Amino acid sequence: MASNPANNNNKPKSPFEGLKNRNSKNKPKFSFVYIYVIAFIIIGIFYFRTLDTTSPKKINDMAFKEMVTNREIDHVDYIRKDERINIFLKPNSLNSNPVHKDVKNRTEGPQYYMEISDFHAYNDNLKDFKEKAIQSRLAKDSTLSANDISGEYDFPTNQDNTKSWGWDLIIWVMPTVLIFVLLIWSMRSMRGNMGGPGGIFNIGKSRAQEFDEKSGQLVTFKDVAGLEGAKFEIEEVVDFLKNPKKYTVLGGKIPKGVLLVGPPGTGKTLLAKAVAGEAKVPFFSLSGSDFVEMFVGVGASRVRDLFKTAKEKAPCIIFIDEIDAIGRARGKNALSNANDERESTLNQLLTEMDGFSTNAGVIIMAATNRADILDRALLRAGRFDRQIQVELPNLNERKGIFGVHVRNLKLGPDVDLDFFAKQTPGFSGADIANVCNEAALIAARNNKTQIEKEDFLSAVDRIIGGLERRGSVISPEEKRSIAFHESGHACVSWMLRYASPLVKVTIVPRGKALGAAWYLPEERQLTTYDQLVDEMTATLGGRAAEEITFGRVSTGALNDLERVTKQAYAMVVYYGLDKKIGNVSYYDSTGQQEYAFNRPYSEKTAQDIDAQIHELVESCYQKAKDILNEHKEQLGELAQLLLEREVIFTEDVERILGKRPFEVPEHTVNPENDVKPAEN
Repeated sequence: MASNPANNNNKPKSPFEGLKNRNSKNKPKFSFVYIYVIAFIIIGIFYFRTLDTTSPKKINDMAFKEMVTNREIDHVDYIRKDERINIFLKPNSLNSNPVHKDVKNRTEGPQYYMEISDFHAYNDNLKDFKEKAIQSRLAKDSTLSANDISGEYDFPTNQDNTKSWGWDLIIWVMPTVLIFVLLIWSMRSMRGNMGGPGGIFNIGKSRAQEFDEKSGQLVTFKDVAGLEGAKFEIEEVVDFLKNPKKYTVLGGKIPKGVLLVGPPGTGKTLLAKAVAGEAKVPFFSLSGSDFVEMFVGVGASRVRDLFKTAKEKAPCIIFIDEIDAIGRARGKNALSNANDERESTLNQLLTEMDGFSTNAGVIIMAATNRADILDRALLRAGRFDRQIQVELPNLNERKGIFGVHVRNLKLGPDVDLDFFAKQTPGFSGADIANVCNEAALIAARNNKTQIEKEDFLSAVDRIIGGLERRGSVISPEEKRSIAFHESGHACVSWMLRYASPLVKVTIVPRGKALGAAWYLPEERQLTTYDQLVDEMTATLGGRAAEEITFGRVSTGALNDLERVTKQAYAMVVYYGLDKKIGNVSYYDSTGQQEYAFNRPYSEKTAQDIDAQIHELVESCYQKAKDILNEHKEQLGELAQLLLEREVIFTEDVERILGKRPFEVPEHTVNPENDVKPAEN
């Protein structure tokens, strides 16, 4: 399916994009890295501010007494806030006394410091040191007097009584601020990972996004190509929400649940977006995994909160994408815990959808591609009243989808959307979107100014067969074997009535395949036994060609054998197309056999099944060999042409083999054709 392309306004492109104002200018996002950088800068400034490469050396009382005795002190500073004295020595003392060699370069001082506990005790000790030094000197020299030398031992003491409140404040406050910042950052991180706004305290709150008509939704039903049946059902639900009296006057009740079921990429989520764009009511969107959390009881709590919010804003719509994340059938897996958190969440969802409480005006929409594994209680009437099958698009729907996706593409005059729609049955809306985008990329890669038909065909080949591997090293013998293998597919399919018509054959490696053949199988709802047998025979034509031409086989037919074996198994075991096994089917649509340890048939039946599968495959293989033996000369001619050109088309096969030897009945003609490679 396709969404509406971007227009000239700046509104959100879909209801699943945020509710932010797109008109605001892009601003740089805040990051806590900035806070870390600022914090480290401040710490660095503080460190280098306090770091002093000429810091004084610590001494004790004995060293200080020695300096006083030697008359080396010029002055001291008493630092009251640090309870220490800084000692400044005389310049001549630094040079003359080798004891001070470690502090000799600290000419600006202080050179030493000494910690003191009491300034008065320091003065008393200093006075005592001076008296002892004077007495010791007088004892050595009797010609001196105390009055003459006492001044030599005196030095000034400067007192600094101030306290550095600023740096003290930084020292104490800085760690606290950093811890507080880290705490805030942790809380913000927990919000995103554990319950959104409010952090862990709101972990049980619903994580659904709410959208309404003011959100500027762009996707409407006009933007959803195809899915006419599904749109009809959904439009009726939207109409009920807009005009409830139209239905309630007749006694009707609003449906409680709508389940969208279909293969991936078919547009289930896009339909929900269209509902959000069409319904003028609140729309809550979330996925099944949003209920799942590592904490016990969180899922059930979120379900309760979701429905509580929805009831307050009824009428409204709740959309749960990938509901199989919580809606898987209970009790199937014997290894799971009976009190599993997922089952608790499912139980709460079942209660809210159809319990004693009323949910008037609340419609539940859900999407899944695994309806077979959902719990039966979830699918019963009264919960999901409607199950809408969203199937792969048909021919006309594919054309409409192409039309939506090429709106913004610059197309060449040779682009024919009808032709591309015929080339792509079996493609989902997502596949078609990928084709259009890939075609644009291929055109840009080739420096084109517009996208041509050739680019779309290359895009289809790229998506189906994979990227060409022209750089692969393949020996001439291997290349010849591949050419005969692919020619075998072409010959056998051309000669079989119900085999798919051939489009082209190539021996250029693509993806994991060394060669590929493209077909146009008709799109049908029912398949007969003869049609299945012809398809299997054409698939085995490659290996049969190798055996006939070279007298040996190779591993190149692995993919062919896998497909044929699965097809034969389905014919015998599921479709009841084998006469010996009879009209029985061992297919289990409920998925119960997925967890069963025993097969639903006996050992004797298993042996019969193996024998019938083997007989069916071998009969198809022999049939392919018979066809190739009959047209062995044409097979060689076709292989030689393939070796020369690497790619051949339908007209080349028709020129060599002639027209197909039968007329296709009118009831089997179908213009809707698929392009699928036979990988090897």
